[in-house]
Amino acid sequence: MKQHYDIVIIGGGMVGASLACSLLASADALDMNIAVVESFPLPEQSELSFQPSYDARATALGYGSRSIYEMLGIWDKLSQHVSPIKDIHVSDRGHFGVTRLNAEQEGVPALGYVVENQWLGRVLLDHIQQANTSRIDFICPAEVTEVHYGADQMGVTLKQGETLSEIGCELVVMADGGRSSLRQDMGISYTETAYEQHAVITNVSTDRPHNNLAYERFTDNGPMALLPLENEAGYYRSALVWTVPNEDVNALLALDDDAFIQRLHERFGYRAGNFIKVGKRHSYPLKLTVANEQVRRGLVVLGNAAHSLHPIAGQGYNLALRGVVALAAKLIESRKQGVNLGDLSLLQSFYEQQSSDQDQTIAFSDYTMKLFSNRNPLLSVGRNTGLQLLDLCGPAKTVFARSAMGLDMPLPSLK
Repeated sequence: MKQHYDIVIIGGGMVGASLACSLLASADALDMNIAVVESFPLPEQSELSFQPSYDARATALGYGSRSIYEMLGIWDKLSQHVSPIKDIHVSDRGHFGVTRLNAEQEGVPALGYVVENQWLGRVLLDHIQQANTSRIDFICPAEVTEVHYGADQMGVTLKQGETLSEIGCELVVMADGGRSSLRQDMGISYTETAYEQHAVITNVSTDRPHNNLAYERFTDNGPMALLPLENEAGYYRSALVWTVPNEDVNALLALDDDAFIQRLHERFGYRAGNFIKVGKRHSYPLKLTVANEQVRRGLVVLGNAAHSLHPIAGQGYNLALRGVVALAAKLIESRKQGVNLGDLSLLQSFYEQQSSDQDQTIAFSDYTMKLFSNRNPLLSVGRNTGLQLLDLCGPAKTVFARSAMGLDMPLPSLK
């Protein structure tokens, strides 16, 4: 551990590790030293092997996120254990509106990909470890107890066991998740909108292959998403995200497997086949959370610590990843110009550049959830007519698909 770094990244999860990967190629050339502080121990470096786990949590990557990981040089390895989304079926339960998206029609090999979080995390860390660079230090397990301002640098207090130590840096990047206590300790307020819903997440299996088809099913109690996963032990797996009102979540979680599957069929139907197995169920409350300050002098807030979205459109991690590479590009450009990486005007420029993407993505997720949760009969007719018209209008569907895939904006340069 060095006494001073150019950048300290708090959080070595998918967002923090992706930022480190984004800066990896330029770190030596630009003399940048980076620390990644993580509360969990770093896995031992070994041959990268992976076996899908039936109950693993997963993330949906848009095609634009694939392009980012290709640019970072990790897609070939990551793609060994992803499930492509070739088709998306969008419907409104009990109504006529349906929209279908197809990868071939949109000129891409897949509309998106579903990857287990554990595999994505391992590939990111392995990419950094294999680089065998002295420019990136993992400090773990360790906890950041305080971030404070010095005259010309940031101070970061670390706790490792019972030992406290301090390191300095030009820039602190907070990528420590939506439950960041450090954000609160630093007086960073946030705006929160509670949806009065919980997401029940689990993996399920059907009696027939999913054929890389994803479903978005709107119901009167909230949306349901079914995403294709890699097969495991002979089972055709899919990831289920089931949105239910707060008052219904405990009863749903208390059901045994057979009763849960029966309830799932009642709400989802049989279009994916018969559900024959369900894994462990988890739940979490749904709310839109946006930090009111995402940059300060010497500080950037990234990922779920900056914005946490409703999972209705699967855009949360993709938005975070676009922010990661935009920040990396801005830091590389500023380093070449000899600008301090904690310079407030630099960081404000980054935020202003990303704010439009954030506003559009957050508004799309928020408005879609509210639109399809409203039981007004006239509104129901309007939204289902819109779904049907979208399905019939190729150009409009392409605009919608490219936006959902994250292809409506150019990739920044990391050179």
